[in-house]
Amino acid sequence: MTSWTRPTRALTLEAVRAALDAAVDAAARQGLCINVAVVDASGVLLGFLRMPGAFLHSADIAVDKAYTAAGFRLPTGAWDEALKGHSPAVRQGLPARPRFAGFGGGFPLVDEGELVGGIGVSGGSEEQDMACARAACGVLGMASA
Repeated sequence: MTSWTRPTRALTLEAVRAALDAAVDAAARQGLCINVAVVDASGVLLGFLRMPGAFLHSADIAVDKAYTAAGFRLPTGAWDEALKGHSPAVRQGLPARPRFAGFGGGFPLVDEGELVGGIGVSGGSEEQDMACARAACGVLGMASA
């Protein structure tokens, strides 16, 4: 008999909290105020933290980075390189899509080869945002390629 379903992995509440805390702890060590978001594999928000003093507009950017990373299974900082091989229409059109964030600070969350979500950090430089997001990936035992 053919099965029409399969078991899927999903982030636990404890994993979401651990990821948010790890990103915020990494930011605090750098003297940053960030926004950090975790989404599930479908891009739906699971958890969000805004540190006091974090830029207001960075809140939406953090969510969009997590959404983009999960939606394309690609770190958001990889888009500059990824778009180079495409037509001008794709290079201009894709970044113009609502909620697309094509700069560093977002990573897909993959557990044993299965996409389980995405994380996005905004509030520092791209390098600082990526470092905070990597800290969250590390606490979950998920690579931040």
